[in-house]
Amino acid sequence: MPDPTDLPGPGPALRALVADPARHPVLLALDFDGTLAPLRDDPQTSRILPDAVRALRELADHPGVVRLALVSGRSLADLHRLAEVPPGTVLIGSHGAERARVTAHGLDADVIALTDEQSDRLARLAGALQAIARGRDGVWVEAKPAAVVVHTRLADPATGQATEHEALTTAQPLASVVLHGKNVVEASVLEAEKGTALTALRDELSARAVVFAGDDVTDEDAFRALGDDDVTIKVGPGATVGRYRAADPGRLAALLAELADLVDLTDRTNSTSGGPEPARGTRPGG
Repeated sequence: MPDPTDLPGPGPALRALVADPARHPVLLALDFDGTLAPLRDDPQTSRILPDAVRALRELADHPGVVRLALVSGRSLADLHRLAEVPPGTVLIGSHGAERARVTAHGLDADVIALTDEQSDRLARLAGALQAIARGRDGVWVEAKPAAVVVHTRLADPATGQATEHEALTTAQPLASVVLHGKNVVEASVLEAEKGTALTALRDELSARAVVFAGDDVTDEDAFRALGDDDVTIKVGPGATVGRYRAADPGRLAALLAELADLVDLTDRTNSTSGGPEPARGTRPGG
């Protein structure tokens, strides 16, 4: 993939989507780590930026224009605990293997039911990857309902690279899908990836356009799954097939705040006049 440095900011594309009622509702789907929350060495300390929290709450007040979703590699439980998203948001965890809707009283989650064969492979994956991690400083293993994850963020580069290579080689014969992201190898016994999950949600919600932002190589699957009229945003540096770039989670949070202003104005204008007017007085875009 090329690594263009001159990808445009998504501001104008987002404004065009909001201004066109024929493209409502827009599905706004966002990765979490590195996208809404700056990356941390300890993933349990990651938190969504306060400006993004406020913007998502404001956007949730306009479901006729925007529907919200998080699409993450994190487990559903982790995602719900850390994300601080408003009721009505769809959470897609474990790269699509887990799914729930946030309600005022908690999660309305789909249940993962593994076959005996899948459960057996999951147990063997856990044992094999635990053995690889054992004795390596800065390496740890996370168990998910249908996957096992090896994390190397805290390891020195040589240990991390060696661990990831060994984990990839070991997991391939046992897993249905093996994903290699930033300092992480995830092996799942279910066929799950973000692009498939995102397009299924789009169809279910009858969304006429999709905005998806992500920072990792696993988000490229979702970028590829979307069409030319959708808005795909690469957060941070690196090669991408995304059409737009936001420099970092702080810039994305600013864009979400601008989008919330635009959606509010558009919704109020449509409800009083029966048609959209040009948006004025919003935060500068880019």
